[in-house]
Amino acid sequence: MAPKVLVSDKLSETAVQIFRDRGIDVDFMPELGKDKDKLAEVIGEYDGLAIRSATKVTPSLLEKATRLKVVGRAGIGTDNVDKEAASKQGVIVMNTPFGNMITTAEHAIAMMFAVARQLPEASASTHAGKWEKSKFMGVELTGKTLGVIGAGNIGGIVCDRARGLRMKVVAYDPFLSEEKAAKMGVEKVELDELLGRADFITLHVPLTDQTRNILSRENLAKTKKGVRVINCARGGLVDEEAVAEMLKSGHIGGAAFDVFAEEPAKENPLFNLPNVVCTPHLGASTSEAQENVALQVAEQMSNYLLTGAVENALNMPSVTAEEAKVMGPWIKLADHLGSFIGQMTDEPIKAINILYDGEAATMNLDALNCATIAGIMKSISPEVNMVSAPVIARERGIKVSTTNQEQSGAFEGYIKVTMVTDKRERSIGGTVFSDGKPRFIQIKGINIDAEVGSHMLYTTNKDVPGIIGTLGTTLGKHGVNIANFTLGRSSSKKDAIALLYVDGVVPANVLNELKETGLFQQVRPLQFDAA
Repeated sequence: MAPKVLVSDKLSETAVQIFRDRGIDVDFMPELGKDKDKLAEVIGEYDGLAIRSATKVTPSLLEKATRLKVVGRAGIGTDNVDKEAASKQGVIVMNTPFGNMITTAEHAIAMMFAVARQLPEASASTHAGKWEKSKFMGVELTGKTLGVIGAGNIGGIVCDRARGLRMKVVAYDPFLSEEKAAKMGVEKVELDELLGRADFITLHVPLTDQTRNILSRENLAKTKKGVRVINCARGGLVDEEAVAEMLKSGHIGGAAFDVFAEEPAKENPLFNLPNVVCTPHLGASTSEAQENVALQVAEQMSNYLLTGAVENALNMPSVTAEEAKVMGPWIKLADHLGSFIGQMTDEPIKAINILYDGEAATMNLDALNCATIAGIMKSISPEVNMVSAPVIARERGIKVSTTNQEQSGAFEGYIKVTMVTDKRERSIGGTVFSDGKPRFIQIKGINIDAEVGSHMLYTTNKDVPGIIGTLGTTLGKHGVNIANFTLGRSSSKKDAIALLYVDGVVPANVLNELKETGLFQQVRPLQFDAA
């Protein structure tokens, strides 16, 4: 059955057509997002929900969204989506951070021009019939120093445009390498140096604990007299009250703000001050940008629903379509390893360590971690998936750690999962063979080579004669067919294990009969999603 998507906000017909062209069943109801009750009535029919800002994805809506796998927001901001609730329910939340990069960067450049030449005030004065030519004395951008805080996607475009205007560009960005800065033609500096040198300062960073109030009163005091400040990124990055005071004192020569700490901004200390340009969060407001993000979200959601590729997700590691093809068997292996551990554990888990070796260590480890944790947690909550598993593990206080290393053995790559409880440690390792099928290769430190089947039987025992015969005879007597039989032992006459791939569920009376022989320390039926 084809996936089904609801578009509940205004997306373009071209974007809606992308879903149809990809073979997805889509309902286009652009006004439905405003009617939360009607939306709640129908949301249970859909695998995907494409929105802008009008639709509110709340915990109560998610409770009714029993089929929902992905919410796609055409735009950057996802304040209208409860991401924690979505994660707990296993719903991926995507946005489109790149569709409006150029538009936002151009708005910052436009705001810089506007504040440099006092264009809004000059326009208002001229419309009023005044001819105050001498009142509006501006400054040139050529030769001035632009300080860019955040030189990522949007900031990088601003740097490029500013260099085209013959400005000197200095950039503060902890993630910007010297090599990348050289290629961009900008000078990488620390924040204090930027503050002291810049004639104009523009911000292009997300609002995080590290960036919140980055232009604080203290930092603004370090700027040169007459500096002009532009914020088209996020409200909360700049102390607006301090800017207002420094504008009045003359320390700051002008300001241009498209975003504010509180939005919609009905009141603000910057309003009605001289040489302050304010716009109502217009950074992404061009017809091109709105079309771009709509097309992008349709492509991303289609890719996920049809191929499993995860792009620009806010609550799950991204996995490209190419990665999904290569990593598919490894993600399946990680899930199987976690599932084995989870099914073997009847006590609270304290910690999980995941070791990646060789080829496995070069892959998208975040995605493999999520698959492993999901496998473990499914034994506790069957509805858990790769999105919700890390949240549930964190809520239960389980510590997750990873180790990666170069190829260290006969296999090109493998994954080993170790689980710790108050009473014991339990470990299992696996790899993917050239046929793309996951295999278990080590349990409890004992080497094996076991194909993974939907129904399996795991036993532990002392290495004594009669084990194979007992297993074969008992299962055969009750009509349980063995598809594959794998044995392993630590050394002669010591610990041994058996892992049997059987054609169906092993009945409880058969398990009890095996236990009553006294030959086995453990007899465990296991089930895997081996399709």
